[in-house]
Amino acid sequence: MENKFVLNLDLGKDKINKNIYGHFAEHLGRCVYEGLWVGLDSEIPNTHGIRNDVLEALKELSIPVLRWPGGCFAEEYHWKDGVGPYEKRKRMVNANWGKVVENNHFGTHEFLTLCELLGCEPYININLGGGTVQEMQEWIEYITFDGESPMANWRKENGREKPWKLKYIGLGNENWGCGGNMRPEYYADEYRRYQTFVRNYQSTPIYKIACGASDYNTYWTEVLMREAGRFMDGLSLHYYTVPHTWEDKGSATDFNEDEWYLTLKKALAMDEIIQKHATIMDKYDPQKRVGLIVDEWGAWYNVEPGTNPGFLYQQNTLRDALVAGITLNILNSHCDRVHMANIAQLVNVLQSVILTDKEKMVKTPTYYVFKMYKAHMDATYIPAEVISVNKIDNIPQIHISASKNGAGDVNITICNLSADSEGQVHIDLRGEEKSKVTGEILTAQHINSRNTFENPREVETKEFNEAYIENGILKVALPAKSVARLTLG
Repeated sequence: MENKFVLNLDLGKDKINKNIYGHFAEHLGRCVYEGLWVGLDSEIPNTHGIRNDVLEALKELSIPVLRWPGGCFAEEYHWKDGVGPYEKRKRMVNANWGKVVENNHFGTHEFLTLCELLGCEPYININLGGGTVQEMQEWIEYITFDGESPMANWRKENGREKPWKLKYIGLGNENWGCGGNMRPEYYADEYRRYQTFVRNYQSTPIYKIACGASDYNTYWTEVLMREAGRFMDGLSLHYYTVPHTWEDKGSATDFNEDEWYLTLKKALAMDEIIQKHATIMDKYDPQKRVGLIVDEWGAWYNVEPGTNPGFLYQQNTLRDALVAGITLNILNSHCDRVHMANIAQLVNVLQSVILTDKEKMVKTPTYYVFKMYKAHMDATYIPAEVISVNKIDNIPQIHISASKNGAGDVNITICNLSADSEGQVHIDLRGEEKSKVTGEILTAQHINSRNTFENPREVETKEFNEAYIENGILKVALPAKSVARLTLG
């Protein structure tokens, strides 16, 4: 049976915000220390303490926005401990993640330097659960004020004369849990209080993001939109793809086909979850002014055997490439409401795009999906009409997303969720005539194929030529367990 779709190439109207392809770096395990930051005196080549190999790999993804310092870590982070001379910075216990002692060498200056080197917007999550309004105010002043003030003067003393630009700020993280175990009514009041004192010292107003719900907790969204919707620019949402239970999530590498399909089924649930929260947001914000910010998402498995349970280090296989491809397709389809998303996390934690081991670095299968999908950034979303699609274990075999960029090129990202069957895909192209097709694909021999430090190129993109246009129909023979991007010109 063929998988049939219709694309009306002239009917797209909503833009896919490039920030949907954002990332998240928390002080968790080896994400920041060893993953991003090695220090000025490291033998590993670095720029201002940030390792060069990771930096260059991330530049290839054109990362639009980076969230920091957490996560749960943000709710115990006091920014003043992370500025000034390294030898004077206060050491702290990371109580959330492994109870390791951190030296605070990666702080505000280092994070904003990283963002400058990557050419991305910083998204800072402030400490609402364990901090104060004054602490937040002074942090914003320190970063953004271009004038004479105690915080601006301190910034200059610490080596930064000009202020930075700060576009995105999150007021708390998971305040229903690690951020204070608050009720939504209480958090709504706290959010209203904190956001009052987010002062703008720059020409571009700060985009204020309220802490939203997890998974299917629509009551939290209802209360926040009702009580504080008019005071926010964005509302966050967290959803992780967990194959089994939170107590035993399953292995990242040792799984069978049943677990393959179970995981992909959980990834597909993102569509329903977004729709449920978006429906409530539409009730209070029919103009869709408030963005849904999916600032934590990705696959979550048991940690790799022999590693610190608090470091959340997991390998990344072809299965994770499919999780990423499916999720990004879904986020694209909700671009009228979703303004940003941040996969968890950047390096060495959960569904990361990069893994490191001392001087070694490897790009994961998820990395290559982001590299393929960046063609959707700021392009116009083209809805796909499903005519017929094969079902495998009660999920669709083929999952697609399409967009048209400013030059008129159409990019289609296609996932074949089948572990063992090729997918015949026919896409009826209407509204515009296209004749040229180029493509690239990510697949591998096994469902758990992965890149290791010994074999770093087991899973990587290759040129794809099994697609052509005939009488206005794009015909594709898509290999099993694969993610592809086709460009029509």
